[in-house]
Amino acid sequence: MRLFFFTALAAFAQSDHAAWDALLKKYVTTESRVHYAQWKTDGVKELDAYLAQQRSGKAALINAYNAHMIRWILTNYPTSSVFRTSDPFREPRNQVNGRAMSLDDIETELRNMGDPRIHAALVCAARSCPPLRREAYTDDKIDAQLDDNTRQWLGNPKLNAFGETSSISPIFEWYAGDFSDLHAFLARYSSHRPGTKIEYRTYDWSLNDSDPNAPSYPQWLFYIDSFGYQPVWVRASAAALVLLGAYGLKRHLMTSTQSALDGG
Repeated sequence: MRLFFFTALAAFAQSDHAAWDALLKKYVTTESRVHYAQWKTDGVKELDAYLAQQRSGKAALINAYNAHMIRWILTNYPTSSVFRTSDPFREPRNQVNGRAMSLDDIETELRNMGDPRIHAALVCAARSCPPLRREAYTDDKIDAQLDDNTRQWLGNPKLNAFGETSSISPIFEWYAGDFSDLHAFLARYSSHRPGTKIEYRTYDWSLNDSDPNAPSYPQWLFYIDSFGYQPVWVRASAAALVLLGAYGLKRHLMTSTQSALDGG
């Protein structure tokens, strides 16, 4: 009887995310690119139905983050980057278990669980993101799935590379506090050797679109689009530099113009 109960419970945990699992298998490639155009045409209702259900736990929150992110991209598609959309991470536009949550809220709730592997599972629709898993995370398999996705992420040389220097995703720098011993974490899931010098890569925020003709998203445009996410002191300093630059340019033009008028 007990065996039947736990078997039924595991089956329920899997079926609870079956719709999301089917969508991932249909619209996500083996290279973790997303068929956004096709998904927007014929898969939005199924995604909305899945998002309307109530779930809790680590697996459910990871699925919720990734599903809400894709839903937001579909709302704004076509786009070259999530940063081309309006306040994608901080706006509490997502309903999760009856609460209005932002993507940052969902991420924070997961980070508070103290498992750094969640950073290998959350996908913010960018080319430099960890691989979007082509199956739903479920309570009965979550540990094995997170281990596997972490190894896939670190094993992709386009995202992380290990040798005389370990060239890794800036996610490890952004969330350094979540990794109590980064060298040990990397060594557990990759060929990284503790003590090896670490360098952080530049993040490519171009959309993880499967369309080979999808536009790229240049780094300079990211700096402009992400300006509102910078700390107040950074924005104030930048504004001051712009004003000083404008004042200097004005002085230069006035001096040049006067010199020309004087025949100099």
